[in-house]
Amino acid sequence: MTRLSEPTTKLLAEAGLDTSYVVDLVTRAVAEDLDGGVDVTSVATVPSEQRSTADFVARASGVIAGAGVAMAVLDVVTGGDVELVVGVPDGSSVERGDCILSASAATRELLTAERTALNLLCHLSGIATLTRAWVEAVAGTGAAIRDTRKTTPALRALEKHAVRCGGGVNHRMSLSDAALVKDNHVVAAGGVVAAFQAVRARFPGIPVEVECDTVEQVGAAVDAGADLVLLDNMSVEQLRDAVALVAGRARLEASGGLTLDTARAVAETGVDYLAIGALTHSAPVLDIGVDLRTRG
Repeated sequence: MTRLSEPTTKLLAEAGLDTSYVVDLVTRAVAEDLDGGVDVTSVATVPSEQRSTADFVARASGVIAGAGVAMAVLDVVTGGDVELVVGVPDGSSVERGDCILSASAATRELLTAERTALNLLCHLSGIATLTRAWVEAVAGTGAAIRDTRKTTPALRALEKHAVRCGGGVNHRMSLSDAALVKDNHVVAAGGVVAAFQAVRARFPGIPVEVECDTVEQVGAAVDAGADLVLLDNMSVEQLRDAVALVAGRARLEASGGLTLDTARAVAETGVDYLAIGALTHSAPVLDIGVDLRTRG
């Protein structure tokens, strides 16, 4: 496994990201870009001995996530022969023109790494930026913004890290660490209460969230012992009724049909969470570019 530089290792540790997972991911991403060959454009146009500094610069305002991941790409492509300087750590806000990180290495290798590093950095920073917008929309209400499992396959750990960078909180990381009883489980089990009780009996130590479509279902789920209920596609009025009915006996999560324009009204109903799948499946990338400074 490629040995990562100290700055990269430090950033990944601070982000709670597993180093071996990141190295494997970025190694496969670089291999995909090269497809068994070489960067023909850079090999043809750049002298092998030339070294440069690549500055990763924000082209728009936003929130940064994935600096350590981008640095891991640079470590992998250069074999560790790179000097990395972090200008803006994950979770920080940037304005157009701010330098996020700088990398000094062989020019060819910097150019080979550029697109893979940017793809990850721009995508993750886009998630962090969108999450921050939702967090700001509900500020002061007591409600938190949560993500979902609607993540890009193989990128879940990174995308959920990006949500945290934006000020959101993570829902379950996998199918095994918590149960979410959804409508199809309810159909298969024969009812909301039956589904909840089946999970509780089979996995007594696992957190269980129950999806409800009506206020009546909410009452039944809470009476059965559910302490976390997902309120699916309910109106603001229904959300208020559910909050009043539960009266603090369980945590409530609004989900489905939520927009930034309605976020505050939903949060002010008294729910504990707003579940936003769009944080990970529809976030636009944050525009970030690379400015090269050659050094001969």
